[in-house]
This record gives sequence, structure tokens and C-alpha cells, in this order.
Amino acid sequence: MSLIYNYLFPAMWISYFTYWWAMSRNVKATERTESAPSRLVRAVSILCAFALLWLPSVPLPWLNQRFLPRGVWCFWSGAAVTAGGLLFSVWARRHLGANWSQAVTLKQDHELITSGPYALVRHPIYTGLLLGFVGSAVALGEWRGLLAVALVFAVLWHKLRLEEKWMRAQFGEPYAIYSRRVRALVPYIV
Repeated sequence: MSLIYNYLFPAMWISYFTYWWAMSRNVKATERTESAPSRLVRAVSILCAFALLWLPSVPLPWLNQRFLPRGVWCFWSGAAVTAGGLLFSVWARRHLGANWSQAVTLKQDHELITSGPYALVRHPIYTGLLLGFVGSAVALGEWRGLLAVALVFAVLWHKLRLEEKWMRAQFGEPYAIYSRRVRALVPYIV
């Protein structure tokens, strides 16, 4: 399984980020964006999470121990969750269209999108990304995978809170109504 893990998961993630990069060119002009240090902290944190998942081992031996048994069921379940999460995120990105940005940003003529995946959760790109990390962690089955998920969750939660603040300021009552109706990350829960 480790040989398949070493190729299948990087192929899924590289395809995901290649798509993301290719689509990043067709967006609206930016009016306001978050600070460079905030973006840098997020990028470094996500790179650390990837390192936790794909380095052969990490210096803290207990992180290399398994929390799930090694086996086909865990591996392929993790692969399915990863693929599903990344595809959900891509659907959200496509639905958001030219309003998308990598950083927390307000665009010129920014629109409030509440349909498609945005009718299920307010931040479906983050939901999909988190599912991708959860699936990768399940397939790996080691404690360092859970640490990677926690790191990505913390970084995306911080980004989500900033984005929520800006969206409330930009859209006012319509965003407040949307927020009461639709959960942030997990339908009906969070």
C-alpha cells in the first residue's frame, strides 16, 4: 500500500493544485486583500501539514505510530474521502467563478454566492480541502496525519473568521441571514 500511497495521493493533490493554479488567472480585480504575513503563515502551515503526511517519517517517533490498522479498507476509504473532498472543493471553486481568490479578498463587484455548494456550507472550498487532508490522514493511518489535519483546520478556521468579518461588512444583512441559514463548514453542525 505504501507504494500506491506514495503515487496516488501526490497525483491527486498535484492535479488539484495544478487545476487551482490554472483557474487563478480568470478572476475579478482585487479591491482589498489580507496582509502578506497572514498569507505567509497559512502557506507555511499548509506546507508543514503536507510534510507531515508525505515525509517518510518525522523526528518525533510517537507521531509515526499508527492510530488506525494498516489495511486495504483504511487506505481506500481515505483515498475516496480525499478524492471526494478535493472534487467538492473544485465544484465550489468553479461555482464561485471570478469572485475567487487565494487570499481573503474583496473583489470589484464582489457577489454573494449562496447557491450550489454554497447552499450546503458557507465555505465549501475549506470543507473540501479539510476532507482531502482527513482522507490522506486516514490512508496514512499515523498520528502525524491527525496533526496535519489539526494544523490545516486551525489555519483555515483563522482564515474563515477573517473572511466572515469582511463578508459581513461587505454584504450586511443578506450575509447575516445567509449565515443563520447555512453552516460554515459542516452542514447542520459547524
